[in-house]
Amino acid sequence: MSYTDKMLRDDALKGKVIVVTGGGSGLGKAMTKYFLELGAQVAITSRDLEKLKNTAQELETETGGTCLPLQCDVRHYEEVENMLQETLKTFGKVDILLNNAAGNFISPTERLSSNAFDTVIDIVLKGTKNCTLAFGKHWIDTKQTSSTVLNIVTTYAWTGSAYVVPSATAKAGVLAMTRSLAVEWAKYGIRTNAIAPGPFPTKGAWDRLLPGDLAEKFDMAKKVPLKRVGDHQELANLAAYLVSDFSAYINGEVVVIDGGEWLKGAGQFNLLEAIPEELWDQLEMMVKAKKKN
Repeated sequence: MSYTDKMLRDDALKGKVIVVTGGGSGLGKAMTKYFLELGAQVAITSRDLEKLKNTAQELETETGGTCLPLQCDVRHYEEVENMLQETLKTFGKVDILLNNAAGNFISPTERLSSNAFDTVIDIVLKGTKNCTLAFGKHWIDTKQTSSTVLNIVTTYAWTGSAYVVPSATAKAGVLAMTRSLAVEWAKYGIRTNAIAPGPFPTKGAWDRLLPGDLAEKFDMAKKVPLKRVGDHQELANLAAYLVSDFSAYINGEVVVIDGGEWLKGAGQFNLLEAIPEELWDQLEMMVKAKKKN
């Protein structure tokens, strides 16, 4: 038995319909794959329909499950409502919402434009609010009695962190919403929980956040007492448990899965204090060059 093994019994999510925002790549894709393996039907959403279609096809081939790709920009409420209706049209119901869509910039705050700051707030906080509100209204209106919202937050949602201030601000809001709705909506049979992952490197996101040799220089594993980063299956195991009926008495909880990182040093990106101004200039140019390609 290893921490990379799959945790739940076969068919643990059979009959469940799950929507995963930001499900086309990275951690969203890893969680979606495991949900499909456990018998769930899953709709994945993001702005990039082509990537979603490729992911859905790949995951259906690998798991034999049903994965529905739906283009949706979570920043716009009407798009979220349309996405919900498409899910209902295809599957007849929806049981679980996993708010995983995110955006982030690693930068000194004074270097960010107001628009850049807004972009992160809009995707993370407003996007989570839009999805949660649309799905919650639907569940309450239809008197569905067993529904779950699972939000992906960060440990710096409560510690704060330098150099990711828009993300920290937005994730703190998501965490407050998680705990608030856990109390308010429990009477409708809606459970609301969150996961705060530590470093779980994904090719796309980490390349954008720490371009070039920066990822090697600031090796996140060194900050973790267990001296390693997380494996995607570990996160998928935890997410599957929290959306399953096995966790029916867990509500309003944020589960940290970070190898003890935040206890060793609060503020996941505070270590970037060591970067001199000239290097920030170079990083900005690298990020801009990547965007053009």
